[in-house]
Amino acid sequence: MYQQINEQFTAASRQFADTAAQVNRLALENAEKVFGLQLSTLEENVNATFAFWGELANVRDLDTLKAVWPKGVQVARETVERSISTTQEVYGNTVKTNEAIGQIAKGQIEAATAAATEQAKTVAEKVVKTATKK
Repeated sequence: MYQQINEQFTAASRQFADTAAQVNRLALENAEKVFGLQLSTLEENVNATFAFWGELANVRDLDTLKAVWPKGVQVARETVERSISTTQEVYGNTVKTNEAIGQIAKGQIEAATAAATEQAKTVAEKVVKTATKK
């Protein structure tokens, strides 16, 4: 009896470890994607900003400033748009990852429920057989 309990515990522990490894892999892949997206967006925003500041440093009179100013507004608008787009993409990827993790958890719960049900049926059948013999 103790051996059966030990085997069940070992199997459950192994299954839990495998599931945890799958979940961790998905979470790390998502974190890697998120970091890459945010880093590339930051790089693009910084490059655009420094390019504008380089043009702005060359301004020597009011007429040149009037010509450069719309470019600054355009750079700011594009920076905000890129940031919002990246945030939406990060959110979408995170939702997909969480859904995948949820499916893994659901599968584990369903498998555990099926195993428990099967084991309960087996025990009930043994009890019935023992009771009918006596």
